[in-house]
Amino acid sequence: MINLPKFLTCLSVTTLGLVLFAGPVQAETTAAESAYVFNTLLFLMCGFLVMFMAAGFAMLESGMVRAKNVGTICVKNISLYSVAGIMFYLVGYNLLYGIDEGGYLGSLSIWGGDDSALTADTPDFSGGYSTGSDWYFQMVFVATAASIVSGTVAERIKLWPFLGFVILLTAFIYPIQASWVWGGGWLSAAGFSDFAGSTLVHSVGGWAALVGAILLGARAGKYGADGSVTPIPGSSMPLATLGTFILWLGWFGFNGGSQLALGSAIDAAAVADIFINTNMAAAAGVVAAMIATQLLYGKVDLTMALNGAIGGLVSITAEPLAPSIGQALFIGAVGGILVVLAVPLLDKLKIDDVVGAIPAHLVCGIWGTMIVPLSNSGAAFGTQFLGVVSIGVFAVIASAIGWMLLKFTVGIRVSEEEELNGLDKSELGIEAYPEFTR
Repeated sequence: MINLPKFLTCLSVTTLGLVLFAGPVQAETTAAESAYVFNTLLFLMCGFLVMFMAAGFAMLESGMVRAKNVGTICVKNISLYSVAGIMFYLVGYNLLYGIDEGGYLGSLSIWGGDDSALTADTPDFSGGYSTGSDWYFQMVFVATAASIVSGTVAERIKLWPFLGFVILLTAFIYPIQASWVWGGGWLSAAGFSDFAGSTLVHSVGGWAALVGAILLGARAGKYGADGSVTPIPGSSMPLATLGTFILWLGWFGFNGGSQLALGSAIDAAAVADIFINTNMAAAAGVVAAMIATQLLYGKVDLTMALNGAIGGLVSITAEPLAPSIGQALFIGAVGGILVVLAVPLLDKLKIDDVVGAIPAHLVCGIWGTMIVPLSNSGAAFGTQFLGVVSIGVFAVIASAIGWMLLKFTVGIRVSEEEELNGLDKSELGIEAYPEFTR
């Protein structure tokens, strides 16, 4: 006959032992799964914010060009985003992340995600996040570099040759140099630091735009033989302002997502700090550009204020986590001032940058990268300089080869008559604003 009290006591002790034994394991698995979910969610949410930046570039550029070229700008921006995604799938991702540690070049292969560990009998969450979410987040960065080029060479470049250069930029130029840092290549081993891409994304796009603008030449009537500069106003300042606000919003995904984790309270706090510094740097860039134009020209220049915001955003992108708010304000303000100073310098050199992308992305990208050691003790000025120069040389040489091949084969510039009539008519056969441009 069973002694019920003794049986219940034994059962209780056994159950307690099983709970104590299995509890920590189960808790650890649950924590790992939760971190996996939140990290994946960070990539996806920040990824679609960065994707929305494509709309920001399209609106900013549409406002900065003349009405007769707005339709072409819109086509360029939606097509370059599409081309970038396809090329990053076919070649770019594995070139970037297939590199050996300390190496120089990744693998040439098509990307393929593998989340099979999640469906095993004992799910494994050690990967930290979904492979698909990582690919998506990295992909949307690529199109940003191409968008920088689009605005600079606007109003006089042929559509299809431009997209040919986008293929080269997104499939090879961007992934190769990014692999040197984010893929664990030789610059990463040297200690070069670029948190979210002041150099890897923005300066590379700026270098490609600079080379393209030089080889393409200025718009007709922009520069006189006597050195005079003729301003060419854009079609819509409200549209350009809207584009800037969209870019500002998207930048929270650009920088915040680069924390690459949201699975702990420390990571969540870091993302919040990144958001704050990103916002404050942009705000300082606007105010500094406004003050600078008031002092230099006697009035505030809206286009400079808009590019001041972008200059501040680019400047803080290399290190948005470590600075204090005061340091972020300083970094962004210097970026805004650099934009104001660099625009007339380009005009003196007769380099026609329609939207001011070279000052905002290239110049401020260099500044933001070089100032990283101010707040990040793990970075050194010498190593930062090495990275800026190495990536700059590579981007310039590779871009020059691509642009010259296109120039001397299919040609990159429309005819003088087509430029006068507007690219909407010559390239698309339609007009963005037919009731105004006829």
